[in-house]
Amino acid sequence: MSRKKKITLGVSAAALALGLGLGVTGMASATTTPTPTPSASSSAASDTSVDATGKHGRGGDRGQLAADLAAKLGVDEAKVTAPLQTFRDANKPTTEAADGESDRAARDAALATSLAAALGVEESKVTAALTEIRAEGQAERAATLKTKLDPAVADATLTQAEADGVTKAVEQGVIGGGR
Repeated sequence: MSRKKKITLGVSAAALALGLGLGVTGMASATTTPTPTPSASSSAASDTSVDATGKHGRGGDRGQLAADLAAKLGVDEAKVTAPLQTFRDANKPTTEAADGESDRAARDAALATSLAAALGVEESKVTAALTEIRAEGQAERAATLKTKLDPAVADATLTQAEADGVTKAVEQGVIGGGR
């Protein structure tokens, strides 16, 4: 056999082996495994990030904003839930605006107007309640982030300057969870 044929045969065998290996790997990863269904208690514990516009971080608990608003406005939660859902359905964003902050302010104002009309409450009270809820959520997220970053600084995984940079990036909305 000529040298050229030997090289061609070797390359062909290598390509065949590679293809076979990828095929077996693909089949192995394609096996069906049951997807766990979250229980009510595990979902409720992890789905608490809701901002004042009703947008949800990591799935969000749709009832939490209604409950918080009802408590702050002194009305029944059931009276808040329906108008809140109606507002969400009517105002689903199709794309994110270039200036997310002004878009958020406009949504907050529209939400306050809509809820005030539906609940028979002053718009300023609804706006104040939404602002308080957002501030409480930001404080909670900041505390959670701090509990994650402090051990990393203590273990010298991060410097304090790096941890401060992460905190600032989250607060400014550069990386997940902020604003």
